[in-house]
Amino acid sequence: MLLVLLLLLSIAFIVFATARLNLHPFLALLITAFGFGILSGMPLADVVKSVNEGFGGTIGSIGIVIIAGTIIGVFLEKSGGAFRLASSILRITGDRNAPLAMSVMGYLVSIPVFCDSGFVILSSLNKAVARKAGISLAATAIALSLGLYATHTMVPPTPGPVAAAGILGADLGLVILWGMAIGAVATAAGWLFAILFAARVPIEPYRPDEEPARDAPQADADAPSAGKALVPIAVPILLIVLRSIGELPAKPFGTGGLVPVLSFLGQPVVALLIGVGLALMLPKRLTREMLSTSGWVGQAVIDAAIIITITGAGGAFGKVLQNSGIAKVIGESLASANLGIWLPFLVAAGIKTAQGSSTVAIITTAGLMAPLLPALGLDSDTAKALVTVAIGAGAMVVSHANDSFFWVVTQFSNMTTRDGYRLQTLGTLIQGTVGALAVWAAAALVL
Repeated sequence: MLLVLLLLLSIAFIVFATARLNLHPFLALLITAFGFGILSGMPLADVVKSVNEGFGGTIGSIGIVIIAGTIIGVFLEKSGGAFRLASSILRITGDRNAPLAMSVMGYLVSIPVFCDSGFVILSSLNKAVARKAGISLAATAIALSLGLYATHTMVPPTPGPVAAAGILGADLGLVILWGMAIGAVATAAGWLFAILFAARVPIEPYRPDEEPARDAPQADADAPSAGKALVPIAVPILLIVLRSIGELPAKPFGTGGLVPVLSFLGQPVVALLIGVGLALMLPKRLTREMLSTSGWVGQAVIDAAIIITITGAGGAFGKVLQNSGIAKVIGESLASANLGIWLPFLVAAGIKTAQGSSTVAIITTAGLMAPLLPALGLDSDTAKALVTVAIGAGAMVVSHANDSFFWVVTQFSNMTTRDGYRLQTLGTLIQGTVGALAVWAAAALVL
């Protein structure tokens, strides 16, 4: 089990280098990616190729999304719109229930939207809610990230659960119903973790070098209304949702000219750029200075660049792990054990922890489980749906340094790498395990 030992040593090095040596996460991740690849016996050319592919692929899929989301966030903050919107939310939920509001928001948003994109879109609002409520950013950030993660891994039309349902021959409707129910239980566990543990970790919503948003936008005639401030967030989400619905196998919008248009507008890159255009309408008067390299847009691009480089390095590390074959080693060793409904969870958890991608973990586990279902007595329609959801629960366990979402959450929430392991990694472990327990309880009742 050399690969497993190397993985554990890699994680320990990343934590030590960033927390103790104060090494920038970008360098720590790249050093670890090359070190793991070389020591695992991968051909040297494949190590370099994996690093390049992982870095480029991650940035290619989420780089523009991060930049666009950061621009939207800066305009929301500096125009006063974020605090107007936060005030409206907290008037409904109350300050004490701010983490609950973010959990529910994450649970709903990530049904059609990738968790990475969802966190980026909601990040500025999340900071504003934490500051307005006077609580640690850790509480709302973890509540949001875990809410997003639950439905991202369990509920179609997210690609992972859709692919798993197809591989296992599970009914998509049953997967959605069970996924939403068990995802709600998992989200509740994530919310409790956020308020009982994460809230005790003091993290300020804004770094000292960040210019804080206005404290009292209600008294400022220039600040946009809460409804107007919501538009740059809601429209991209709506477009992505419509694209997901339009591409469902049932083809609810048909196959006519509307579908290609929705498919284009609902691409996260396009949807977020539309959001940027709407965000430019938030200031009472848009000036050239705001759009310049030294203005609001320039600040957003600089902030996004740091996040993108770290996220890309995390993708490079994850790609090296994927190409090393560690997922196959862990998956096949666990698949030989007869653990009933716990088997898909444990296989997915092992693969997820080893290589970082929830989608890869879901699809790989589904492929390993498909031929085993009759022998396990899990080949009924309900059983296949529950196996799909169990795989999704396992694909949450755990989010750490080889997962791009880990770096999105930590960098957008002012967390250190050590904070990320204490909060995001532990939170996903708890939430995924609770999800698996919920699947086990459901299986005991209906199978």
